[in-house]
Amino acid sequence: MFRSRSCGEVVGDRTVDEVITIGRQEIESEALTKMQALSTKYAMGISIDQVQLKNINPPEPVQASFNEVNQAQQEKEKLINEARRDYNKVIPLAEGEKDQRVREADGYRLKRVNEAEGDVARFNALLAEYVKAPEVTRRRIYVETLQKVMPGVRSKIVVDERTRGILPFLDLNPSRREDKRP
Repeated sequence: MFRSRSCGEVVGDRTVDEVITIGRQEIESEALTKMQALSTKYAMGISIDQVQLKNINPPEPVQASFNEVNQAQQEKEKLINEARRDYNKVIPLAEGEKDQRVREADGYRLKRVNEAEGDVARFNALLAEYVKAPEVTRRRIYVETLQKVMPGVRSKIVVDERTRGILPFLDLNPSRREDKRP
């Protein structure tokens, strides 16, 4: 087994965590490159094909702490993954609800605009008729309004302008008339 100062430099520039876990391939590759350069520089006549890091363990006094750190990192990753899962479950649902509410609001807006435009068109048509025949139009509006309002009124008392008092009570409610029949 060939040991070199270059390999020590590469490992020495890293954290223990990198050497033991995530940085192994990078360390092996960088050490191979440096050792090949040294071999060529000093014309050693050897060719280095591969560098492997073997038996990489933290020192005995820190082994337990290192294991605890690894467990904490795994727990952290687990919690991050759970949070991402929850995020991916909740956020699309909320965005869907938001989109639905926006569409409902747009529909309501269109409905209100169309109703307002219809009201304007009816008013303009009524105005055109009023300009042609004001008294007839006024009378028609009055009658139409009474047709809408009167069905909702429970008691009806008719007052004539020419009489000085109230006309005798006239029962205009059809349901009451049916009750009074023998």
